[in-house]
Amino acid sequence: FLLASCFALRSLQSAAIDVLQPLTTGELAQARSNLSQYVGRDTQKLNHSEIFRAVLETVAENATDGVMAPLFYAIVGAFFPGIGSAPFALAYKAASTIDSMIGYRSEPYQDLGWFGAKLEDILTWLPCRLTVITISVVSGKPQKVWRLCRRDAPSDPSPNSGWSECAYAAVLEVQLGGINWYQGIAKSKPLLGDSIQPITAAQIYQALRLTRHCFLLWLSLAIAVLSLTALP
Repeated sequence: FLLASCFALRSLQSAAIDVLQPLTTGELAQARSNLSQYVGRDTQKLNHSEIFRAVLETVAENATDGVMAPLFYAIVGAFFPGIGSAPFALAYKAASTIDSMIGYRSEPYQDLGWFGAKLEDILTWLPCRLTVITISVVSGKPQKVWRLCRRDAPSDPSPNSGWSECAYAAVLEVQLGGINWYQGIAKSKPLLGDSIQPITAAQIYQALRLTRHCFLLWLSLAIAVLSLTALP
């Protein structure tokens, strides 16, 4: 149970559906209200396309730090019989939680926030790159994913979320990033990917399926490797 609680795949899907259902039935105010529970940006004035972008950015970012990175550390922990998968995955989730709660905050949490954010960045770096590789292979678009990631991801202030978001943008042929509002203050994020298609609910569901396929692929490979190493 502890190990399963580290993986946010189901909760990520539930959060996306919670916003998409009212949005696709014309309940814009309800969609804005539901979205505000999951993102830090101001949602009161977002239009349909901005809500779709916010949901997809949330799915793309959390696919790495909420799903694939915990699985990565669970797999690493499985190779340490004296410790096991759960402590490794829980340790990563603890670092990620500290980052999401107080990362880079001002006083009185400035030092702890800086440490939490940097620690989460370091711990997520490798699983993020492995996730991008997996996305590129599973999607069947490796050249496109890596071309756009190399072009756009380094411009994102985060060493990890830009790569994750850019990989999904490349596969779905959409563009992420742009201007977001936080407590009435506009902040511009780098544009990631090429705006070939508009973001729709169908593409967000495709992103969720892609995340699930990547998760199952890693899990299957880990089970296979662990089974082989257990042979006499």
